Amino acid sequence: MEAIEDQNTFPRDATPEEIQTLIHEVDEIPTTVWLLTFTGAASQLARYGITVAWQNYLQNPRGNELLPGALNLGQSKATIIQNSFLFFQYLTPLPFALISDMWIGRYKTMLICLGLLVIGYMVLVTTSIPGALEHGAGIGGLATTMVLIGLGQGADQIPDATPKVKRNKKGELFVTDRMLTIQYVFSGYYWMVNVASLSSIPTTLMEKHIDFWAAYLLPTCILVVAVIPVTIWNKRLIKLSPQGNALPQAGQIFLITCRSRFRLSAANPEYQILHHNRHVPWTASFVEEIRRGLKGCRVIICFVVFWLCYNQTTNNIISQAGQMEQQGVSNDTIKALNAIACIIMGPLIQSVIFPFLRRRRISFGPILRMTVAFFFIAAGIAYAAGLQHLIYSRGPCYEYPLECPISVDDMGDPRPNEVSVWFQTPLHFLLAVGEILGLVSLNEYTYSEAPTDIKAMVQALQQVAAAIGAAIGIALGPVSKNPWLLIMYASLAGTMAISAILFWVAFRKYDATYANKDAKTARDREIRGDIEDKGDIASASGL
Repeated sequence: MEAIEDQNTFPRDATPEEIQTLIHEVDEIPTTVWLLTFTGAASQLARYGITVAWQNYLQNPRGNELLPGALNLGQSKATIIQNSFLFFQYLTPLPFALISDMWIGRYKTMLICLGLLVIGYMVLVTTSIPGALEHGAGIGGLATTMVLIGLGQGADQIPDATPKVKRNKKGELFVTDRMLTIQYVFSGYYWMVNVASLSSIPTTLMEKHIDFWAAYLLPTCILVVAVIPVTIWNKRLIKLSPQGNALPQAGQIFLITCRSRFRLSAANPEYQILHHNRHVPWTASFVEEIRRGLKGCRVIICFVVFWLCYNQTTNNIISQAGQMEQQGVSNDTIKALNAIACIIMGPLIQSVIFPFLRRRRISFGPILRMTVAFFFIAAGIAYAAGLQHLIYSRGPCYEYPLECPISVDDMGDPRPNEVSVWFQTPLHFLLAVGEILGLVSLNEYTYSEAPTDIKAMVQALQQVAAAIGAAIGIALGPVSKNPWLLIMYASLAGTMAISAILFWVAFRKYDATYANKDAKTARDREIRGDIEDKGDIASASGL
């Protein structure tokens, strides 16, 4: 007779059959996760609020009422400097990941990074006041700030858990899914980050109507306040101790793999004993974790073009807005449309579209989501190319906006080409959808695939792809000016679309193995349980 389960039997471990048949939902999320998410969003608030003003700060001269500025370096040099900063910022997580994983742990690393951010922002505030700029402190202060902020950009609070069967408020059974929980947390983080990035609205308005020092002071103060909760409630955080031996062992495994014609199986302990009579300090399961981590790294490499395109929003897209009629808003304020689009589209995708697809058992795995994201980014940059063509087709300066003799009116104010800046709105919405689907899915996938001992390292490798994208952006600096912008945008859009197709062809099979991970874990757990039960029976029988 089959047992009747009552409410008291839940939650319990899910069987492989239940994982396959029941609806998957998000598990309970620890409070510490949201605490760190809030602090991370606050640090991004400061970063967005300050760096969004850098293109104008670098490009334009002081005293321009339409386009505020300070250093008067021009668009090409400003874009090169911005991409150089991005390159440096994206690379610094690698050494910090090594320090975190091997020596001091993630919590202390986080505190060091937050401290560097606060110091860097304070340097920028003091060197951007009018007196400091008049004495030539602007470039040196900005360079120092870029170094400190780059270092400061460089905490795992979601515990491992087996899938559980629970009953929801409607009385329906569902399975908790750690992959969905990770997806939900990263989606929540990106939503908070985009709310935080609305700080660009007050800072760009302060930049235009007060001065740059005021625009930089506001986010700095907010970051200082946001650091307080992390230090007060630090005892509630899960502080994983540094794993000193994991990275050297991983390095030895990679060396053996390269010597064995790139066969990772050659690093297995059994293979080493059989063929080389050598005992190694790692296990076969660790080699398998490395294999999973390498899958994530292959996916990361394909984001180089994604970052090359997306980085345009920090420099050339802002300059494009400066070539258009601004109708009461600053050219860098308009970038807030990207954050507004993310705030609107993020909950819609997470709370409406994803549950709709899950209820109908329509697979929308991370690889497919990233592929769709690539197409949205390609569409956004293609729209930027079309918009640049429209700008070049309108007077008064046509292909040289703000650069011809008649670009100044009778009052001495600059005259942009006769195109409304609000035509950039679809561009920011297309890029926002690409950002939500692409970056959230990449973080989710690499987080879940990375070995526990080197999780921070694999996560940091994401930034290597971004750094390569920024380096290519530096190379494109000389053509980041009129009249070459149209060709540049069109080339980037075409490259991104081709990359999307190749990405899907190469990695589409990974979605199936990713979806079956929980079921495989449950089957392994049942097998181990059966073996233990047989062992207990054998012991009881005296065998």
